Amino acid sequence: MEFSDDQLDRYARHIVLPEIGGAGQARLLDTHALVIGAGGIGCPLLAYLAAAGLGRVTVMDDDHVSLSNLQRQILFGSSDIGRAKVDAAQHALQHINAEIDIITVNQRFTAQHFSREEAAGFHVIIDGCDNFATRLAVNRFAVEHQIPLVSAAIGRFDLQIAIFDARRDDAPCYQCLVGDNPDPGAGNCAEQGVLGALAGVAGSLAALEAIRLAVPFGDDRADSLLMADMRDMRWRSVRIARDPGCTVCGKPGR
Repeated sequence: MEFSDDQLDRYARHIVLPEIGGAGQARLLDTHALVIGAGGIGCPLLAYLAAAGLGRVTVMDDDHVSLSNLQRQILFGSSDIGRAKVDAAQHALQHINAEIDIITVNQRFTAQHFSREEAAGFHVIIDGCDNFATRLAVNRFAVEHQIPLVSAAIGRFDLQIAIFDARRDDAPCYQCLVGDNPDPGAGNCAEQGVLGALAGVAGSLAALEAIRLAVPFGDDRADSLLMADMRDMRWRSVRIARDPGCTVCGKPGR
């Protein structure tokens, strides 16, 4: 594609990177990402996707902005309290980059919301929601429609980022990692607390991995789990093995 003068200026720092270049930036502008959750992880994630020039982003969340969100959900301000998060996020993202298309869905994720044709239009899914039921539903959707999935989670001082690529027949999925019945006793951020800046780290890493899936560079990170404990700045990366008995990706025909 041909870039306008404004686009050449806006994305110059990407275009000069040999690993991205003009062709890679054109791919980003042609990418459609589905983002689940516009909360602590979703806010920095969405900001960096918009800044990077992802051409279309569908953001799905059924929550409203509250005062307690503002400690970490950096797209929002005090004037947004009471607004639907997706509406407040759309306003903020258009301020960052008015040329990208932001589609808002003000409801909790359900696979039934999207037709098969709509699902086929997603190039990557990034899940930053705060409950296992939704994460498992998103995973089933990603596997069924063979869409790469970036899964990000935080709690207290800990983060984890996992990348699953359902386009490969031998790939594990999120359920291979957590099993059929993840422990619901872990609690959420309201119960456990969370370091606000940690959400920024996790959202930024999730954005980086989404960009890497759209424009491959560096080592292939598919089927990997990155974990960090920010109390001591300890980082660890491991490979995720596929579970042959997985009830999602282990079905016949996959």
